[in-house]
Amino acid sequence: ICLQSKDMFKTQLRAILRAGAYGKVGIMIPMVTMLSEITETKKLIEEAKEELKARNVPYGENVPVGIMVETPASVMMAPVFAKYVDFFSIGTNDLVQYTLAVDRGNQTVNYLYDYFNPAVIQSIYRIVTAAHEAGIWVGMCGEMAGDRMALPFLLSLGIDELSMSVSQAPAVKEQIRSLESDKCNLEEILKFSETEEVRTYLKELVK
Repeated sequence: ICLQSKDMFKTQLRAILRAGAYGKVGIMIPMVTMLSEITETKKLIEEAKEELKARNVPYGENVPVGIMVETPASVMMAPVFAKYVDFFSIGTNDLVQYTLAVDRGNQTVNYLYDYFNPAVIQSIYRIVTAAHEAGIWVGMCGEMAGDRMALPFLLSLGIDELSMSVSQAPAVKEQIRSLESDKCNLEEILKFSETEEVRTYLKELVK
């Protein structure tokens, strides 16, 4: 929608860039499925910078640009996309929904919505690996980021940032301090083919 309404989009980009002159900001592109969405957005960002420069308006010259990895397409293309951005943020709520083809708001099928499903675990592993191999940082937001049972897996991946509600943060911080980063055996968890196997394994680690 943003790329179809470029004037509106550039207004937003200029506002973010202007804020970047006074504090730390970043631009994150959501729902990415094609490389052209990244390259076209980055082109518009450069155009927005030139417009601000021509008007002598202060702006952040080095505002990082990243993507929200939340579609199966972005998971598959993560090694490619990572070469064009400064960071990844894994949006687990939508990633689970689209990966498992489950509408979590539909009571008939929402019991299938589970971020411990091996398909989701494999996807997250692929995303983090692609990011770190490209030398960029990767964060996570969504319900999984604040789930204490998921922490051993996330720490073993070397995830760089977790975003969660304020109420969850103290307990998660405390658990991070007491966990060893290699407590979860990645080779073992990636071999599981059933959701319950993943859950049972992680429950043992957080006892």
